[in-house]
Amino acid sequence: MPSYRQRKSPRLRGYDYSREGAYFVTICQQNRACLFGEITDGELRLNSAGEMLRAWWERLPEKFPALEIDHFVVMPNHFHGIVLLDGGQIGLSAAMQWFKAMTTNAYIRGVKEQTWSSFEKRLWQRSYHDHIIRDERGLEMIRGYVLTNPARWSEDTFYLA
Repeated sequence: MPSYRQRKSPRLRGYDYSREGAYFVTICQQNRACLFGEITDGELRLNSAGEMLRAWWERLPEKFPALEIDHFVVMPNHFHGIVLLDGGQIGLSAAMQWFKAMTTNAYIRGVKEQTWSSFEKRLWQRSYHDHIIRDERGLEMIRGYVLTNPARWSEDTFYLA
């Protein structure tokens, strides 16, 4: 029987992701293709696909009332957002799974109806990166990172020239 390497989970082992608190998430396009807009001279210009992502992100609290959105930015090939959970009956994973499903379905409609660029196999990478924000200082630092991300695009680890 072949042995397979078990994929390392990006989640913090034993942590309850429905616990009240602030979380920073990053979701990446599967192949880092710039499908959601462009950045020119440090200015973010979302295309209609990027605007669609923004609209679905803003609907998260409608679907998950225990979640509040904070600062976020749609980048050309990834997404950064801060979510605040009030400790209700929602896990962060459920909210991210819903967001990825809704945006994937909407993107597929855009490919068919609005001639958006197609993607290979899947729109998003299988998981997402999260960071538990532990205090107000950390929250302010991450807010600054999110707000200035477009201006630093050429230095971004997701930037592909």
